[in-house]
This record gives sequence, structure tokens and C-alpha cells, in this order.
Amino acid sequence: MGQLTLTTFLSLDGVMQGPGGPDEDTRDGFAYGGWVVPFADEAMGAFVDEHFARAGAFLLGRRTYEIFASYWPAHDDPASPVASRLNRLPKYVASTTLKDPEWAATTVIDGEHLQAEVVRAKDATEGEVQVHGSGQLAQWLLARDLVDELRLLVFPVYLGTGRKLFPTGGLPTAFALADSRTTPSGIALGTYRPTGRAAFGTFAD
Repeated sequence: MGQLTLTTFLSLDGVMQGPGGPDEDTRDGFAYGGWVVPFADEAMGAFVDEHFARAGAFLLGRRTYEIFASYWPAHDDPASPVASRLNRLPKYVASTTLKDPEWAATTVIDGEHLQAEVVRAKDATEGEVQVHGSGQLAQWLLARDLVDELRLLVFPVYLGTGRKLFPTGGLPTAFALADSRTTPSGIALGTYRPTGRAAFGTFAD
């Protein structure tokens, strides 16, 4: 049975919207797309390659799927851990509207039975079922304790607006830190594994 992992780029204030370019995601008038680019360095690339190399399949929301599908088929490189796996491994898309995906090895999974479909995808996968970006899907998975490992790349920039990974009203959850690194440009790379509901207490007087 595979593990479900979630990898997300975040600003210091938790924004995940439009990291890769100005036109990637302008919903709600978001005008700061491409905030990752000034900080991208070799250490970040090595971290991304390392984790893509563990992929056995991908689970994506429709918006992230369409962004990937518009780019990666035309930039295939069998030697690249990212391109080779995205173009060849199974891709599951959580959508109630996508009907005829053209990207090879894509399966649209039923949004009405998403939890059962996610479990089925994990059972069928050797290695990781990886979620990248996919904000609404990521929040849905976190709310149901379906994420086995969370990988956050936190960039040293504050945006002040934009869609966030952790919304108000999410489940209070504790995590164990499995790995931590910092790149020369200041990106904090953290790998976390959920340990259960968050605990609370008070300091003794």
C-alpha cells in the first residue's frame, strides 16, 4: 500500500496561490503570482527531485492538473525525476467536470466517492501517491486525516493576500518533524508526519 504525501509551496503567511507565475492563478484578483521564482535555487531543485523520485502515482485537483498538463507533456525529459514521472506514472484527478483528459495515464476519479477512490489508489500504488499544490483537494484530504506526510517549502516572503493551505476551521492536528533543511536562498524545507489531534496545556506558575 502506498503512502499519500502532500507537497506545497507556502509564503510566510501561509499563501499557496500562484507560486509559479503571474498568470498561474489570478482568482479573487490575486496579483502576486510567481513569488517562488526569486528564491528558487539548486537546493530547492534537489529537494523536489528527491521527492518526485519516490512517486508511484499522482493525485491532483483539476486546476493543478490543467496547469501541469499544459506544460509537462511538451517538456518531457526521461532523465528528469519530475518530467519523466509526471508524463508516465498514473495520474488521478479529483473532478466532477473533467470528462476526456488527453494527458496519458490520467484517470478521473468520482468526487462523490472521493475518499474510497483515494484509498483504492493507495492500495494500487507501490511508492507514494503524491499530491502537489491542489489547494481545495489538499484541504479536503487534511480534514479527513488522509495525508501520511506533509512537505512544506516555506519561502521568505510575506504576501498579505491569497488563498491559504490551512483555512480557519481546520482540524487541530499535531505533527512530528521528520526532516528539516534550509536552502541558501532562505527556503525552509520541512517534512512532517501527523501524530493525531493537537494537545493543549498550560505552563506551571
